[in-house]
Amino acid sequence: MSDPYDLIVLGSGPGGYVAAIRAAQLGLKTAIVERENLGGICLNWGCIPTKALLRSAEVFHQMKHAADYGLNADNVTADLAAIVKRSRGVAGQLNKGVTGLMKKNKIDVHMGQGKLTAPGRLSVEADGKTTELTAKHIIIATGARARELPKVKADGKRVWTYRHAMVPPEMPTKLLVIGSGAIGIEFASFYSDLGADVTVVEMMDRVVPVEDADVSAFLEKALKKQGMTVLTSANLGAVEVSDTGVKAAIKTKDGTETTHEFSHVIVAVGIVPNLENIGLEELKIEPDKRYHIKVDDFGRTNVAGVWAIGDCTDGPWLAHKAMHEGVTAAEAIAQELGNKDVHPHPLDRRNIPGCTYCHPQIASVGMTEAKAKEAGYEVKVGTFPFIGNGKAIALGEAEGFIKTVFDGKTGELLGAHMIGAEVTEMVQGFVVGKTLETTEAELMQSIFPHPTISEAMHESVLAAFGRAIHI
Repeated sequence: MSDPYDLIVLGSGPGGYVAAIRAAQLGLKTAIVERENLGGICLNWGCIPTKALLRSAEVFHQMKHAADYGLNADNVTADLAAIVKRSRGVAGQLNKGVTGLMKKNKIDVHMGQGKLTAPGRLSVEADGKTTELTAKHIIIATGARARELPKVKADGKRVWTYRHAMVPPEMPTKLLVIGSGAIGIEFASFYSDLGADVTVVEMMDRVVPVEDADVSAFLEKALKKQGMTVLTSANLGAVEVSDTGVKAAIKTKDGTETTHEFSHVIVAVGIVPNLENIGLEELKIEPDKRYHIKVDDFGRTNVAGVWAIGDCTDGPWLAHKAMHEGVTAAEAIAQELGNKDVHPHPLDRRNIPGCTYCHPQIASVGMTEAKAKEAGYEVKVGTFPFIGNGKAIALGEAEGFIKTVFDGKTGELLGAHMIGAEVTEMVQGFVVGKTLETTEAELMQSIFPHPTISEAMHESVLAAFGRAIHI
């Protein structure tokens, strides 16, 4: 039995390692338990390496359109193995970075399968040996994995999850992507840019269904313009997987069912929390209605001293949400242990941004226009197209728009929705605005630098109140 810790974090993904670092900064004796790779899915098999893949596809796309910029780049080809190698190198670099952060902050790392055995007690199995750890508090940050479809079992050969799609055994020629959320659309964009014939099937009536309806409609048109086949309000029928490909029956919204042949399939239909065999049942930790761990606004479960954050709790299932929860939980724990100088703030779900790194990019925060109306607001909406922005035109990226939603009575910014070049970098301006409870007055009076794409943010605010300059 080791000396007791103030905090043990089970899982080292973005939520877990950030929670551990913040706890260590606050003077808590901290340990982290990880069964696979420090950094979790995000750094090793998710957010970061996928962006490396997408960057390669973006550069390749630009090279193929070099003539649009007065440049010559003939016979440009893509080396999939080299692209994947670069992506894995980026993941490895960040894994080493997290390892260094653990050492810097004097956080003990225990590699192995962790399981809660009692409040304040956790066992770690590795190489046939079991280590017993104790702590005043434990944070569960075990994340999630890809949800599978019973009729389309992933085999890593012809049927892939996102993890298989990141290290493909070969380049797909005709690819079926099931699901049009962020993961599905990003891989659809990646493989389409590299030359695959891509079909996206979505059971809802529009792609990226959590986004504003105008953004969804714009993206669908853009994907079709790029050569993808997009089938919404569609259902998957019988699927036959062979050594040479996949036959899939697809029923479209008009009721017609036809069978199509594909070289590969990516299943991107959501996630399942990693909650098996970690001791939840023994401790009687309460789940929510979606079978994630039920927590309060600071991450507390129904069992004293046991906390949970990130993808094993309620959504949205985003790395930055998990990081924020990690800091909140660590500060709340420090407060409970007697630190009077820390003042944790609960998570405000209204101000969590979402980003999708397809081409064109999507970013949003807050209510959609439809949700705001459903909530009873008298809304004012402003939209500004990238074609009216000088920097976007100069960059050759005039595809997209920015849409802002305001409370017509108070001027409160309720939501912002963006599609186009680099919007994932710009959305934080609206996030800060919402966090500061900004109204249209402050946004209108803010000076945006020229020439930048961010000027379209300003113009969309002006447009909501009939003051747009460049349209």
